[in-house]
Amino acid sequence: MKVLLVEDEKKSAAFIGKGLREHGFVVDVAGSGDDGLALACMGEYDILVLDVMLPGRDGWSVLTELRQKGIQVPTLFLTARDGVNDRVKGLELGADDYLPKPFAFTELLARMRTILRRGPVRRSNLVKVGDLELEPSRMSAVRAGVRLDLTPKEFVLLHLMARRQGEVLSRPYIAEQVWDMNFDGESNVVDVHIRRLRTKVDDPFPRRLIHTVRGVGYVLDDRP
Repeated sequence: MKVLLVEDEKKSAAFIGKGLREHGFVVDVAGSGDDGLALACMGEYDILVLDVMLPGRDGWSVLTELRQKGIQVPTLFLTARDGVNDRVKGLELGADDYLPKPFAFTELLARMRTILRRGPVRRSNLVKVGDLELEPSRMSAVRAGVRLDLTPKEFVLLHLMARRQGEVLSRPYIAEQVWDMNFDGESNVVDVHIRRLRTKVDDPFPRRLIHTVRGVGYVLDDRP
């Protein structure tokens, strides 16, 4: 599942992002209201986790603008503004839930999963690339009717590439999204996991889906 986290406090954003990635989510982070709004308008997110007090445009304004544009991405406010009036305002603006800070990560995760189960507007979470089908909610990967035996990290990596189908993903970007780490040019962690993934996703089948772009990174695409 793909999450947009709009949080300007870097330590909080790093903590939340790391925890969500460890539970199989793909996470994009924005540090201001304006950046969050731009990403939410351009990307297809399954859920938005939104602070209220942000640089530039505040969280209230971000959600108001999204709803006016007809973007109904499920939204959870995560903010230190814990007054009853604030909670009411957030829900009236169209949020699905409101969690005050400080918070327990387990509660955040539970609330997000509850929102994702109920909507409000649920797109099919099935991701398809050629004859490959991924169902993130079940951590299920099937190719040509054959279930693939992937580790959690392999599934997260494959799902990231599938959601960015046709886009060349650099090694630093993959390392940040899958392992929440700054990429060391001498590290081969990404290349090693791509090789392992290929043995399961490509080698048993006549058509390759994972392609190398030399000097840049990798792309998942159903192309000759």
